[in-house]
Amino acid sequence: MKSLQQLRFENHYASLPEICLSGHSPQPLENARLVHFNADAAALIDLDPGQANTPEFLDFVSGKQLLPDCQPLAMCYAGHQFGQYVPRLGDGRAILLGQVRNDDGQSWDLQLKGGGKTLYSRGGDGRAVLRSTIREYLCSEAMHGLGIPTTRALCLIDSDEEVYREQIETGAMLVRMAPTHIRFGSFEYLYYEERHDDLRALADYTLKHYFPDLVESDNPFLALLETAIASTANLIAQWQAVGFAHGVMNSDNMSMLGLTLDYGPFGFLDAYDPGFICNHSDHSGRYAFDQQPHIGLFNLSCLAQALLPLIDTQAETSAALAREALDRYQALYIDAYAERMREKLGLQTARPEDKELCETLLGVMASCRADYTRVFRQLSEPNGLETLRDLFTDRDAIDTWLRHYRARLEHEKCVPEARSQRMKQVNPKYILRNYLAENAIRKARDEQDFSEIGRLMTLLKNPFDDNPEFDHYAAEPPDWAQGISVSCSS
Repeated sequence: MKSLQQLRFENHYASLPEICLSGHSPQPLENARLVHFNADAAALIDLDPGQANTPEFLDFVSGKQLLPDCQPLAMCYAGHQFGQYVPRLGDGRAILLGQVRNDDGQSWDLQLKGGGKTLYSRGGDGRAVLRSTIREYLCSEAMHGLGIPTTRALCLIDSDEEVYREQIETGAMLVRMAPTHIRFGSFEYLYYEERHDDLRALADYTLKHYFPDLVESDNPFLALLETAIASTANLIAQWQAVGFAHGVMNSDNMSMLGLTLDYGPFGFLDAYDPGFICNHSDHSGRYAFDQQPHIGLFNLSCLAQALLPLIDTQAETSAALAREALDRYQALYIDAYAERMREKLGLQTARPEDKELCETLLGVMASCRADYTRVFRQLSEPNGLETLRDLFTDRDAIDTWLRHYRARLEHEKCVPEARSQRMKQVNPKYILRNYLAENAIRKARDEQDFSEIGRLMTLLKNPFDDNPEFDHYAAEPPDWAQGISVSCSS
């Protein structure tokens, strides 16, 4: 393991054309304090966790004193926000400190979120608040625990600085990690600015650093699009299977690596509602839970449009190739989702009736407002088939479904205990429900007590384990949780 000074910074993103970025030094928060450190994320860059206890580490992650090899910058991009193209967005409150290469040869972005104003702040203060920072810190690690591709979080920083949103809040910072933070909108920006040489430079950079196996393809830029289509279809299938709603699936929030990116007004399903809208700002329901697969395709079409000048020199040929690639998205998504739902139901083989079996269960869950996570976890228990009906108000409907499910299991010819064990590996007992995050936020904000963050981090890193001493974290949400409202400022 390495000290902070031994980290190998490379800053290769800074080699891109000037239009892709702008140099910015972070603006330290007033009386910054390290309130939580993620040793698992630190291990990704070979950082000794003991470094978190040093004044130098706090100075670095709060932007007060950068390491000599850092070359801080803000990334520029555009994107479609709620369906409308916005010509220039960029990192308005995030500063890329640089890339660190670990001893395995992997490169990781270190990005300081809440680091102050940049060229792209659009009149904002460039700060993050404690509320939103806690939510992202917890959820990125919760998603990793669920096995879903995501950015990671190295540490959480509190301060005495006041930041105004709808009211005065506490300023905070998050050090976010990912192999790259390049987005669909990074390509859109250069396309609509008609900077095709720079667009090619960004695509070449992305291929070289993150998809080197595609460089020798017959058409590397088409292969890049096809890879984004496949990874996005798989990502959203995982979201749907676990009951996660992102809340603001703008194309600038879509990762070229298929990572879950930019946690804001997210929400996990409590009572199953396919039309669940987690974002209070989403008045039309554009980003409702059941719309996410469709929005994934919309965003991919935005990326495809941006890559057209690179795919082929003939516009008609380029468009035809892009359409052909996009046409494969639906099948990729359906297959990935079906596989995950079979796993959740403990089915090892595919049969024609499986789709109806799954949809019928979801329909009964919706009509009874049964808890999504609790239903699948209960079904995973050795005696789950006998006790599942207790989670439903319509006993006749769930009894009818259970008869079909038992008949379906007859084709599996598996040992019930083995099926239960498999199902418990894919059906979590614990998720980051909004009220759990809210409890942690209130303790931190009102009492300066950050212990709940630590407890949730420990629990959510292993969401499939039983941990009976934490059973109350797996209970149905209290009534007051229905009053929690999250928006784009969350």
